[in-house]
Amino acid sequence: MADSDLKKYLSDILSVLALTMSAEGERESLGYRLIGTEGDIGSWGHEYVRNLAGEIAQEYTKRQSEEAPIDDLMELVQQIVAFHMKHNAETEAVDLLMDVEDLDLLLEHVDKTNFKRTCNYLTSAAKYLPGPDDMLVLDISYMIYMKFEEYPNALQIALFLDNTQYVKQVFTSCADLLRKKQFCYMIARHGITFDLDDEMVADDDDREALQDIVNNTKLSEGYLTLARDIEVMEAKTPEDIYKAHLLDGRASSGASVDSARQNLAATFVNAFVNAGFGQDKLMTVPSDSTTGSSGNWLFKNKEHGKTSAAASLGMIQLWDVDSGLSQLDKYFHSNDNPIIAGALLGVGIVNCGIKNDCDPALALLGDYIDKEDSSVRIGAIMGLGISYAGSQNDQIRSKLSPILNDAKAPLDVIAFASLSLGMIYVGSCNEEVAQSIIFALMDRSEAELGDALTRFLPLGLGLLYLGKQESVEATAEVSKTFNEKIRKYCDMTLLSCAYAGTGNVLKVQDLLAQCGEHLEKGDIHQGPAVLGLAMVAMSEELGIDMEIRSLERMLQYGEQNIRRAVPLALGLLCISNPKVTVMDTLSRLSHDTDSEVAMAAIISLGLIGAGTNNARIAGMLRNLSSYYYKDASLLFCVRIAQGLVHMGKGLLTLSPFHSERFLLSPTALAGIVTLLHACLDMKPIILGKYHYVLYFLVLAMQPRMMLTVDENLKPLSVPVRVGQAVDVVGQAGRPKTITGFQTHSTPVLLAAGERAELATDKYIPLSPILEGFIILKENPDYREE
Repeated sequence: MADSDLKKYLSDILSVLALTMSAEGERESLGYRLIGTEGDIGSWGHEYVRNLAGEIAQEYTKRQSEEAPIDDLMELVQQIVAFHMKHNAETEAVDLLMDVEDLDLLLEHVDKTNFKRTCNYLTSAAKYLPGPDDMLVLDISYMIYMKFEEYPNALQIALFLDNTQYVKQVFTSCADLLRKKQFCYMIARHGITFDLDDEMVADDDDREALQDIVNNTKLSEGYLTLARDIEVMEAKTPEDIYKAHLLDGRASSGASVDSARQNLAATFVNAFVNAGFGQDKLMTVPSDSTTGSSGNWLFKNKEHGKTSAAASLGMIQLWDVDSGLSQLDKYFHSNDNPIIAGALLGVGIVNCGIKNDCDPALALLGDYIDKEDSSVRIGAIMGLGISYAGSQNDQIRSKLSPILNDAKAPLDVIAFASLSLGMIYVGSCNEEVAQSIIFALMDRSEAELGDALTRFLPLGLGLLYLGKQESVEATAEVSKTFNEKIRKYCDMTLLSCAYAGTGNVLKVQDLLAQCGEHLEKGDIHQGPAVLGLAMVAMSEELGIDMEIRSLERMLQYGEQNIRRAVPLALGLLCISNPKVTVMDTLSRLSHDTDSEVAMAAIISLGLIGAGTNNARIAGMLRNLSSYYYKDASLLFCVRIAQGLVHMGKGLLTLSPFHSERFLLSPTALAGIVTLLHACLDMKPIILGKYHYVLYFLVLAMQPRMMLTVDENLKPLSVPVRVGQAVDVVGQAGRPKTITGFQTHSTPVLLAAGERAELATDKYIPLSPILEGFIILKENPDYREE
């Protein structure tokens, strides 16, 4: 047929008919479309356009493999995307552009009405895309948010990508000082060290005020406001937590005996429960002559127990640097080394997550790093690791690196130095630190490699690459040259840290393959592999459910060393989020014949209930305390778990995720993972003399609150609705984002998976995600009814 308009019209009609008539995979509809008229596609209806989009994706793949030109296809894609974006089918437009690898087109087609839905879809799809694509998708959504001045969302993506340039760009693009204050609260919650410069905030006074927020100096104030509002200021004693009177006779009768192990447990319970409240009944009692002084409790502990007892004062004064340092000061004049060590660690704990221009922690702890006594050195080193986690402070590196390669230093000091360096440079891929730790690992003798504390060296190395994916490969190659005792352990630790929180399916398969082998008793690398499974999969709900299922399988078929790690992995997957199925599994394991499995399960019960006051877990732990009343080690674990469940009297959470589970705080994850690695070998570490590694959890402790403040950052009470969060990505219309809500007035507590929204139009929140500190400004259009 000769070329004519008629022929073009005919091919249009054939193209539409091919929609239903053509054979599968022939792509006739697309073929006729390409020779037809250039007219408006939309006039043939949605179904037709969707079919075309599908055929284009197939055709594109075919042409790419044949390296044929694709210009005619791209013209069609332009038309289709424009059509989809106009007709609320943003998700389909995004899918098509992903198929033809040209997401940049989106920027031209988004407008004020649909950019939020588009970006919402992009960011939630990013979790399921293979690497480099996921970063690309997030880059595009960052650009879209910046284009429409939706800065808080852009900042979140910048933090997710760990891209300091982007964070700066958000600050420089936004002119409104109040909004900048809100950004500062978001950065502070994420727990990274960030310095504002004159480009970002021009005025000096403003910059100081903003830097104060980033440095988290307001955290203690906000937390105490919440506590007063909920009326839980009164200090609790360990007995209030154990509730021994609810049990039958036999367990409570033995409680009157003072054993050092029980006192140590009470120290931790007291520290966790009263964390951040600034007062308790054991350590901060005013010293008057009749009742004796607060020093009494300290001396009810044995040698290394005094370290934890002195450090617990730091935990009680958490985030309140001034009063904390003045209260710890008295212990520095002690001539008992463990007490000095505890005071040093306490200083580190008080400063956890709080930055300060005059660096009090470095000034106080710096001089103690090179003392003779190894417990004092460990106290100072661990204190620095906790207070400067994530700060990448080079002064501290120059102090700690020499210890790693010092032939005379004892193994425990080297292990803690490696851990602290890993914390301070968490996720930074710093080569010099990595090198020092690698040399320290190579210098260890055969005997030292068998020691439980040697585990902390590979872990310190892994933390440097936390969540940084491919960047770990060079170091992983080097680790293949280590002594075979530690080689695989190091390999697993590096792999699991580097892909932590990425949800990378291929790495999950690698780790599962490692766990599937049945090995002799001596191998220890399967423990970190099991923990690694949880670390990689914890980023999204689907991954968590699948992981819980595969851990069930491991309990049935795995060797003993795998079974010991499974409860810990479950604890990490559901941290501060007590799921009933996991609770039952752990409850079953807490009566296991192997005491190591039972201990891990008990600690994990504490972790999944951390800061929730969950009554069911509290009941289980009370029963366990009477079941194990003769076994000191297991009873110690039960007590620790009880302290965790009632942490901060139910106002704190250990979950490293925040901002509606979108962002993962690297320092928080580092603290949790360190504790779990220590729990892989309970007896020498937590039940031995290094029980103070429990204090690493302080890195993950955050108030699970939403506190609204006015423009002068003073607390402001407004009604909010709090309910289960609903996933509304890609749904039509404007669906409700929460379900089953209750209305409270702020400040309010948010449990795992809950979301808040304002119940009044009088104020406008400056951040779309209501968590932590939220600045409200008055709505100019508001009219009272």
